[in-house]
Amino acid sequence: MRIRLFTFPNMLTLANLLSGAAAIVFALQYHDYTTSFMLIIASAVFDFFDGFAARMLGQSSPIGVQLDSLADDISFGLAPSLVLYDAYIGTTSYYAIDAQISDAMRFGVLIIAAFSALRLARFNIDDTQHTEFRGLPTPAATLLCVSLAVLFQQGHIVLYREQILLIALAVALLLVSPIRMFALKFTSFSPKGNMLRYGFLLTSLLLIIFCTTYSVTLIIVLYIVVSTLRWIVGHSTEDRI
Repeated sequence: MRIRLFTFPNMLTLANLLSGAAAIVFALQYHDYTTSFMLIIASAVFDFFDGFAARMLGQSSPIGVQLDSLADDISFGLAPSLVLYDAYIGTTSYYAIDAQISDAMRFGVLIIAAFSALRLARFNIDDTQHTEFRGLPTPAATLLCVSLAVLFQQGHIVLYREQILLIALAVALLLVSPIRMFALKFTSFSPKGNMLRYGFLLTSLLLIIFCTTYSVTLIIVLYIVVSTLRWIVGHSTEDRI
């Protein structure tokens, strides 16, 4: 079997990976979370268009699927972990935990990288995630983590080491949770069946306009809350039936 490595979709996937790797460098070497955030945005854009290009050009392949997951675990698994890792080092313990213990606890944030790998592996073999996701998508988890780090660095919020660890744990659990998260995939532009998506996009636009600084964090939190409530209501309805 002839394997083509250097297709246009694969180049986009590698651009995703390289953007994520650069985001890590800017976080660890320069402590510049804003640039890391912009590079993560670039990764998400490349991640969207590689699949789109593969379908348009008829270049979908098994190697492209595997490469996509490998790139995603760098950009949306390792990168957010290391941004939080650097933020952890740059702050203090709220409870004045022993310095050596507190320093050792910083490795706890790497749980995001591990659970992102589990999330991506499950996605690759789960045929039920075409129209919705099971667990928090890795790009959303990354945007939440890195946006919080940016807000912290810019002085808009205060974070202590214990809070960063709790954020990492909560995000990791959401990644592998059974919660069904709605996808922003439109099979048609008719309002029927798309009201939730249109409502979410409109609310997101309003948050960007009126809560610019906090908009990304609020949008991801809103996505998690709405998806969780939708999942709970769906389960309650099934139980009554």
